[in-house]
Amino acid sequence: MLWQEEEQQPNTLTKQTVMDVAYEMTCRCLPVDHAYTLSTAIQQALPWFSTEPLAGLHLIHGGESGHGWQRPSGPDSLLYFSRRTKLMLRLPHHRLPDAQALTGMALDVAGHALQVGKLSERPLVGMPALLARYVVMSPQEEEEDFLQRMVTQLQQKGIACRKALCGKTATFQFPEGELWTRSVMVADLKPQDSILLQQHGLGPERQRGCGLFVPQKDIKAVKQGENE
Repeated sequence: MLWQEEEQQPNTLTKQTVMDVAYEMTCRCLPVDHAYTLSTAIQQALPWFSTEPLAGLHLIHGGESGHGWQRPSGPDSLLYFSRRTKLMLRLPHHRLPDAQALTGMALDVAGHALQVGKLSERPLVGMPALLARYVVMSPQEEEEDFLQRMVTQLQQKGIACRKALCGKTATFQFPEGELWTRSVMVADLKPQDSILLQQHGLGPERQRGCGLFVPQKDIKAVKQGENE
C-alpha cells in the first residue's frame, strides 16, 4: 500500500474527451467469466471498437453482494441480472454517433441472448477515489512489485499518486491463454487527475474489460466492494 500526505498542486482543468455510454439490456444471465465472449460480440457488432485506443468495455457484475445474495465464484457459474442492469462502454466523444448502431441489436454471448436497448450518456466525474477491478498483471508478480509498477505508470501519465492499494487477483480465460489481473484502488486524487485516470486507465486489454477505473466512496471498497 502507498500512503503519502497531500501536497498542494495547481488546480488545472482536464478536458473531457471520454465518457461512459450505458445501454439498457435484456439478458437473463451470463457466465461470471464473460470477458472474451462479450468483448467478441461487441467487436463483431462495432468493428471499429477493437482498434479505438480509448474504447473500453465494463464487465457486467449484476446485483450487489449482501442481503442474502453472494456473487458466484466459479468462472462457469452464472450471473443473473435485473432489469436495471446496464451494458456499459467507455468511449471517446467522437465515437458516440457510431455507438448508436448497437441499439436494437441482439448479441450472442456464450450462447446467451443479450438484447441491447436505448443508449444514455454518462460523463465522467472527478471523484477522489477510483477503483479498477481488473488491471493486467504477471502471474509471478509480487503485490509490492505490481503496486510500484502501477505508481510508475501513473506518474508517467502525469497523475500525482499519494494513496494506492491493490486487492484480490482474478483470472480470465482467452483463446491465447489465461489472463491474470488484480484490483487497484487509487485515492486522494485531484479532480483533474481523477478524470485523466478514468480517460486513459492503466494497462492493456481495455476492450476486454481491464484497466478501467470507476468512482468509489472510499478506500475500503477495494476490500469490501470489488466482488459486487
